[in-house]
Amino acid sequence: MTRPPRVAVIGAGAGGLAAAIDLSRQGCAVTVIDRAPKPGGKMRNLDVNGKPIAAGPTVFTMRWVFDGLFSDADTALEQRLNLSEASVLARHAWTDGDRLDLHASIDDSVRAIAEFSGPTDASAYRRFCGESQGIYDTLRDTFMGAQRPNPLSLTHRVGLSRIHKLLQTLPHVSLWSRLSKHFEDPRLVQLFARYSTYVGSSPFQAPATLMLIAHVEQSGVWLVDGGMSAVAQAMVTLAEERGTRLHFGDGVDEITTANGAVNGVVLDSGETLPVDAVVYNGDYTALNQSLLPAAMRSKIPSRKVNQRGLSAITWCIDGTTRGFPMAFHNVLFADDYHREFGDIFNHQRITPRPTVYICAQDRNGGPAISDNERMLMLINAPANGDTEAWPESVLESWYQRACELCEQCGLTLSADRQNRLATSPKDFHQRFPASGGSLYGGASQGMWSSFSRPGARAPIRGLYLAGGTVHPGPGVPMATLSGRLAAAALMADQL
Repeated sequence: MTRPPRVAVIGAGAGGLAAAIDLSRQGCAVTVIDRAPKPGGKMRNLDVNGKPIAAGPTVFTMRWVFDGLFSDADTALEQRLNLSEASVLARHAWTDGDRLDLHASIDDSVRAIAEFSGPTDASAYRRFCGESQGIYDTLRDTFMGAQRPNPLSLTHRVGLSRIHKLLQTLPHVSLWSRLSKHFEDPRLVQLFARYSTYVGSSPFQAPATLMLIAHVEQSGVWLVDGGMSAVAQAMVTLAEERGTRLHFGDGVDEITTANGAVNGVVLDSGETLPVDAVVYNGDYTALNQSLLPAAMRSKIPSRKVNQRGLSAITWCIDGTTRGFPMAFHNVLFADDYHREFGDIFNHQRITPRPTVYICAQDRNGGPAISDNERMLMLINAPANGDTEAWPESVLESWYQRACELCEQCGLTLSADRQNRLATSPKDFHQRFPASGGSLYGGASQGMWSSFSRPGARAPIRGLYLAGGTVHPGPGVPMATLSGRLAAAALMADQL
């Protein structure tokens, strides 16, 4: 090809922006298109009383992913973002009044667990950390950082001489059952089982492989000045500097094809952009519902409703708190995890007493806050935003229930109706078409779930996939990796 490849990146989330950076620096003519007025996808702020409150991902981990992206583009992450490492990973509370902090220091966490549960579980935690690191070390480069594997190719990458390491990633065991073998205290099982929700899944169905998330957090949880939307803006600025064109406020109505290959995108405004390739950074099931020509849609796999990952109800809050010394990340546990996930995945409903997550965005280890503070509060919900209305009265009822659970854990939260903004599964579905409101794509449940996500190459020539619904999975770092994998596949196919 005598001219630079013309690439449309649909969606300005982490995956799309990472792909744009990699493709632009390698000479492609890249246009990023997003219907939203601002970049970031789920990394967004909502305005409450003139205050920007993070309304999406709040945890910044796997820094090496972003260090690599920025370094390959001849810059450095620390030149673009102000980062500080959190000393407390998260604060956890239960309705019996007990609390437990996990720390960046394993030794500090061991001491906290010894005081919380006793020396036996403190020793078990050290063994758990070792096992989670082993799983992570086995899968980081062979699975997470590689093009979509199958069981055979993953075995080859790991190596026959290390096949025992692959077996030790425990895909055949549920997360809950493995944690139950580690810890005697059921509260610790519940605490670490929450890692399944990071990929939108139930700990009773998700593989114990997800214990690797413990090592991801132990390797560094970072606080970002300006929140996660600042990460998106840093990626946008870098993409622009490398030549990417940005087109916001006008989405894509259709991806056009000719002779079985992508050849253009039609914008909502009616404008058509001729392209040689498309990187689609959205829920991939939208491709077989509307974006592709009818004759091409059957090539894209569909997802059944019962295969969707978790959705949520979230509240951006400008309010006051008392009675509970919040950290930046806080989890307030309800009593019955079996029912909580059974209600969501088996009955498509929120359990009557859901666990509550709160990101206290003005808490960074400084003095206590006596005035209003910015918070994101979240409870898990089924991904039924395409079938349920979620009226305001229902959202208000769940807000009151969440506050009741907080009160039982020692936290009194106060915010008038005008000082909070709710987002429902229906809102997420409308923002991310075809998702049903799932924030994670498909649920990671069962032994083979890790291999069920599509890879970077779609079964249509010139179409590539990125984002949290494809390999290697959900979360900002993983979505960023997916964008890099899509860019690498596209460039390899252009040669």
